Amino acid sequence: MQISIVIPLLNEQESLKELHDWIVQVMQSNHFSYEVIFIDDGSTDTSWETILELSNINKNVKGIRFLKNYGKSQALHAGFKTAKGEVVITMDADLQDNPEEIPELYRMIAQERYHVVSGWKKKRYDSVITKNIPSKLFNWAARKTSGVKLHDFNCGLKAFDNKVVKTIEVSGEMHRYIPVLAKNAGFSNISEKVVQHQARKYGSTKFGAERFINGFLDLITIWFVSKFGRRPMHLFGAWGVLMFMVGFGFALYLGIDKLFLNPLGRLITQRPQFYISLTAMIIGTQLFLAGFLGEIMVRSRKNDTRYNISDKINL
Repeated sequence: MQISIVIPLLNEQESLKELHDWIVQVMQSNHFSYEVIFIDDGSTDTSWETILELSNINKNVKGIRFLKNYGKSQALHAGFKTAKGEVVITMDADLQDNPEEIPELYRMIAQERYHVVSGWKKKRYDSVITKNIPSKLFNWAARKTSGVKLHDFNCGLKAFDNKVVKTIEVSGEMHRYIPVLAKNAGFSNISEKVVQHQARKYGSTKFGAERFINGFLDLITIWFVSKFGRRPMHLFGAWGVLMFMVGFGFALYLGIDKLFLNPLGRLITQRPQFYISLTAMIIGTQLFLAGFLGEIMVRSRKNDTRYNISDKINL
């Protein structure tokens, strides 16, 4: 199979039929072998019923239904786990991503051998104040922090080599940073393509301003995890030893001063150096223990189920 199209969705029943027909038209005109995997992330409308109808019409349509809303990252993880295509395309279900971009994205992965190709919505039809400006700030911070030179981390339209999606772990709210996760996993051949952005045709956006706050917090998390996730002792242990040595140095100074240099002077507990020493040694011990416990957790960690599936179609 050439292409797997993974589409997470939440309450998008109005656009599903039109999106499906558009994708099928593109696939048939280019003679692609394909599958479309819809992941219903706990919709409360008739999205699942629509997916059922589409699957009866088209056996290439597959579906996964979550028991409740777990988030886009979990939906993508379930889709990636199921995808069988040589190239995996992700796109949103709101018709803002153009299926006509798929053939070129496929070519860049299959022929130019990119590991990841991310869409870049250079011209957007979103609100300038509430979306465009915050998005530019967010993307700038992501580039500086991650070292991945993409203009648009938030674009849902992306293409991946199958090996990439089978290797990376997408969890929490990390769907924005899949190219960063891929780079950290060793897939460094990453590019981008300018794609057409379309105004939302049905309904309203499911993401509010809080997604940018969460995005920046996730950016800090992924930076930390990428550098120290597999070796927390290198960070916490190093700082712990440093703090402990500072405290021990003050304690040694106080001991020598009291025993040999100024035995009749103030009590040690009346000197500020005593409290600096005590605090530094306690903090250093705690940091060292945090690194040690982190190492134990990393080595004993098992993959946890992050979502529950209630129904599947054609899988």
